[in-house]
Amino acid sequence: MADEGIKIIAQNRKARHDYFIEETYEAGIVLAGTEVKSVRQGNVNLRDSYAVIKDGEVFLYNMHISPYEKGNIFNRDPLRTRKLLLNRREINKLTGYVQQKGYTLVPLKVYLKRGWVKVELAVARGKKSYDKRQSIAKRDAQREIERAFRERQKM
Repeated sequence: MADEGIKIIAQNRKARHDYFIEETYEAGIVLAGTEVKSVRQGNVNLRDSYAVIKDGEVFLYNMHISPYEKGNIFNRDPLRTRKLLLNRREINKLTGYVQQKGYTLVPLKVYLKRGWVKVELAVARGKKSYDKRQSIAKRDAQREIERAFRERQKM
């Protein structure tokens, strides 16, 4: 994302380890005022969060936004369900994916784009344990190649 005005707030690194990412979508998110202030401070956790399509709308579950310190009575429940904003065409496409066996919707990151809070939503398929071992071995091999290449350049 080389666009101007993008500041990544939180990433779900575990999602890339646990799932094969098929497609990604950018979605807006409906937040209360104090939640926006808390997000701007970086108090967001995407671990164990997921999205569900219900009645033609997409909702995000288990995304933790810590209460804003100066928010007093205006603070909301940190784990409340939040609505995601997508085009009808995108929602229909996501519905088709999710109806297939093994696919789910997982948020990859939360970021600010031109002042708006956005969520990168991914259509993901779960990895088996042997797939995870394969990707770890591949990553380690790549790291070894890069290390050897750097040492070679120093000589």
